[in-house]
Amino acid sequence: MTILFLTYYWPPSGGPGVQRSLKFVKYLPKFDIQPIVITIDEKFASYPVIQSDFIKEIPENIVVVKTKSLEPLNIYKNLNKRGEIPYSGFVNESEIGFFHKIFRFIRGNLFIPDARKGWNKFAYKAAKEIISKKKIDLIFISTPPHSTQLLGLKLKKETGIPVIADMRDPWTDIFYYKMFYQMGFAKRKDKIFEKNVLENSDAVLVVSESMKSRFLLKSDKINADKIHIIPNGFDEEDFKLNTSENREEFTITYAGSITEDYGIDSFIAVYKNIIEKHTDIKIRLRFIGVISESLKNKFIESGLESNIEFKNYVPHKESIKSLLESTTLLLAIPKIENNEGILTGKLFEYLASKKPIICIGPENGDAARIINDCKAGKVFDYSKENEVENYISELILMWSQNKNLENSDNNYLKYSRIKQAETLSFIIKKLAGKK
Repeated sequence: MTILFLTYYWPPSGGPGVQRSLKFVKYLPKFDIQPIVITIDEKFASYPVIQSDFIKEIPENIVVVKTKSLEPLNIYKNLNKRGEIPYSGFVNESEIGFFHKIFRFIRGNLFIPDARKGWNKFAYKAAKEIISKKKIDLIFISTPPHSTQLLGLKLKKETGIPVIADMRDPWTDIFYYKMFYQMGFAKRKDKIFEKNVLENSDAVLVVSESMKSRFLLKSDKINADKIHIIPNGFDEEDFKLNTSENREEFTITYAGSITEDYGIDSFIAVYKNIIEKHTDIKIRLRFIGVISESLKNKFIESGLESNIEFKNYVPHKESIKSLLESTTLLLAIPKIENNEGILTGKLFEYLASKKPIICIGPENGDAARIINDCKAGKVFDYSKENEVENYISELILMWSQNKNLENSDNNYLKYSRIKQAETLSFIIKKLAGKK
């Protein structure tokens, strides 16, 4: 079988969305499905993060077609004094000035559903050319940017080829949606786009049960069987590294972006108490990824500078190595409304590292369910500082007696990328009418 695989985020772009698309493309051929990738040429793209090491993972036999685009975010980058593209959730913009508010208002009301919709006409032309030359069994659209899903519906209408909408993130329910200052007409238009995609795509992929439930509320025309849950995951090959854990230092690592919205302000006091109570051992808290300046300053101003380390984005292999060389891992879920369905891709690499996870977030959320199911650590509500402190002290005691705190449960293996590609292959073959 041959499928068209459209994704805006592709190497050398970095981030979890890139990994999801890349790993699907990497493993689908093992199940007799050959993707042809259509993506944006990086010279025209507005990527917040570049991670060139992902380029090496693109299989040699995969055809990748790159196109031009019209990107207003690149204009914003040139006008912005920091010279940066906004990250997801604006984590790299802790100080909101008049310029930022004006930009967000323009983005929210003039560029619907998003500011990367300028790619669509170029991707459409490339898709039509390929469809005219090859027999395409299915079109797979991985988003965000969700504007690409509108392209999928257009191609389906014109060609009759079935379409799968892979929606890694919520659309109008994303936690930073309110930051766009949308007017009523813009919100209505965006919700209509979202509803059309959900109703008219042949299948929809989501990453969590909660996300599926919220999408089903968008329209009574959506059959629950049409929405399939394939979480993010981990690639076992990424973890075949030679590592040497520092047995003399108790290291807590947080990997990924984080802002004040993640509700870990109280963790500052917890960590400070841990340092003061365990003066006999060396303890270090390490952040790998983008942390907002205001949150970083809170840690520093609390006198923790000598026991904390900040690293910006690092190559993916180095990030994995850092997880494997840690003692325990910190995970935080944004402290916002409807956060039960937030399932960060980093969780699955945490699971694969087999290190105990300290998760601060909703105790009834999807992340909590997975951590508990895999016996991979403990989940604490944002207000439970004492419980978090007690758990870390318990881990320190266990570590002082036996430096190996690795989880022995193997439930995490069901989240491997190859198993997820196999699940996707069943959906593709069913939709394309093949067994």
